[in-house]
Order: sequence, then structure tokens, then C-alpha cells
Amino acid sequence: MKKVMIYAYTNFNLGDDLFIKVLCERYPHTKFILHAPRDYKVNLNEIENITIIPDDTLIVRGINFVSRKLKFEFLTRNLIAKNCDMAVLIGGSLFIELDNWQHAYELKKNMLIKNKPFFLLGANFGPYKDRNFQLKYKELFKEYTDICFREQYSYDLFENLNNIRRADDIIFQLEKPVEEEVGNYIVISVIKPSEKNIPNFDEIYYQKLRDIAIYFIERELNVTFMSFCESEGDKEAIENVIKMIPEKYSNKIKKHLYKLNMEETLGVIAKSKFVIATRFHAMIVGWVYNKPVFPIAYSKKMTNVINDVGFEGSYIELANLHSLEPEIVYNSLDTNSIDVSKQAINAKNHFKKLDEYLLK
Repeated sequence: MKKVMIYAYTNFNLGDDLFIKVLCERYPHTKFILHAPRDYKVNLNEIENITIIPDDTLIVRGINFVSRKLKFEFLTRNLIAKNCDMAVLIGGSLFIELDNWQHAYELKKNMLIKNKPFFLLGANFGPYKDRNFQLKYKELFKEYTDICFREQYSYDLFENLNNIRRADDIIFQLEKPVEEEVGNYIVISVIKPSEKNIPNFDEIYYQKLRDIAIYFIERELNVTFMSFCESEGDKEAIENVIKMIPEKYSNKIKKHLYKLNMEETLGVIAKSKFVIATRFHAMIVGWVYNKPVFPIAYSKKMTNVINDVGFEGSYIELANLHSLEPEIVYNSLDTNSIDVSKQAINAKNHFKKLDEYLLK
């Protein structure tokens, strides 16, 4: 049985955790290793072919603290990886130009396992401004065995490399739930804009979500505010919105927080009538579950995919949110559905090259 090291964003973000789930379930006869917080043993307990090596024990934290001082980060993770047959870096927004991007670049460079295959799956590239940011990663990407981006824009940036491919987002292939009775509620997935390096938008964003929620409640639909990642401010944002809603509506409002309840969270989306999606994967999961979706696009990664799939429904970019009227969102109940069955098939192409190593 082959052993594969998974590199992923392990901060209890639903979208990233779904990447891990889909990867492991595709290769049931492969042993996957993930260096992650110990609670991931609970979060992924139904996946039998993954081993979680806790990175938050006192011993591991101590070793990593010392190794950082010696300018050699993630010593324990790298030692584990050396005993694997290959590695997969899987995730979405893995290549954003932040102030300390050179440090993040070195960390990714150190993920390579000498003389062993390395795969990058599911990502988009950017946003970035520094041309050197792209050129440095272009040199690093030449060392990867296979790279499959999830949008055309990212593919075009590196299309002259012979190991670059493109497929629709991995989560398009998420298995649809058994048909269940739809509840009388909508889901609003929430972010905290300032946590996404979008300054000066928190208040207008919260105000618009308040107005939208009230509009739907007054038309006999309940509202569930959903957090995809508590540590990125989603829960805090929900609390800020709810504080702005008059108490007379409180019995029509629920909160759903994702952390160790993946199937439950997916079920809440599956039983909803409509999804208002600021989170990228709330948009994708909503489409997969045949829900009308109104995207609030906080990043080009959302508008890029909206264009790639040919979505013709209404949506708005966060920068233009001040002009959004709740009525437009409400009317999208009847206009914002899309058939993503082609994307579900195409999304499997992310694993086309990895299949050659793991399905022989």
C-alpha cells in the first residue's frame, strides 16, 4: 500500500476539509498521512485510510519551536514526509501575495520530497501584484510532477509549462445527498471582509446582510447564517450581523458553525431553499446540491469560476455591494440555478495524473 503525504490548510475550513475528504475517498487502498491539529481525528473519523499526526501536542510544538529558531521549520512534518512515497499539496487559495510571501514560498519549496513525485491539485494562483512573485513560483512549479489549477486564469499564467493542466473545482465532484425534504429556510454563508485583507467593508457588508435577512424573513422564509471557518472570523461576523437585526425577528434566525460536523453542515445546505454565498465553496456546494445561489464575490477566484462555468444568474462583487437591493437577491430564487453535471465530470480530471500512480 502506497503512503501519501497530504499538505493542506488544516484550520477547520469546510472547503479545505472537503478537499481532503474527496482525495482520500478516491483512493481507498492508499494510506494518507496528514500533519494537523489533533481534532482532525474527530473531523475525519469516517475516513479509514487517513492517519492524523497531531501537530499541536506539547512535544511537537516544542520541536517545531526549536527548529524555527534554527531556520528549519516544520521539522517533524518533513521527517514524516520523507517516509512517504509521494506528496500532494491540495487546496484552493494557496498562492496569495501577502507581505511575507517570500517566507511562504520557502515553506512550499521545503515541501518537496527529494526524488519523489509531488502533485499540486485544486488551487488558483493569486491575487498578486509583484511580477517576481509569479516568476519565483514558475521556477518552483517546474519541479512538480503535476499541477492542476481550478480556473482558466491561473492556467493561462503558466500554460507554457508542460506539467500544467486545468479542471473544474474538485468539490464539483462531491457526492450529492439522498433527496430529502427541503426546509423553509435559506443559508447565508458569511465572511469577515477585513480578515480577507479587504479593509473598510465590514460595516456595509454586515448592514447589507441584515437587510437581506429581514427581507427574506418578512416573506416567510427563515434564515440560517453559516460559518465555514470560525478562526477566519466567520462566527464573529455572524454575531455582528445578528446584533443589527431587530429582536422581533430572532425566532426566524439560526446560526450554524462548522468545525467538527462536516456531514451535518453539508446537510444544512442540502435541505435549504436557497444559498447566499460569500464563501467560495458555499457557492460550489450550493450548485452541486442544485440550489439557486446568489454569490457575493469577494475575490476574483469567485468571478473567474462564475465565468468559467457560464453562470448566468445574478451576483454582485463585494466592491459594489453598496448598490445591492434585497429584492434582487430575493428574485434570484427563481433565476439562479445552474446545471453543473459537466463540471462534476470534468472535476475528476484533477486526479488524472495521480491515478497513474495510485490506481495501477
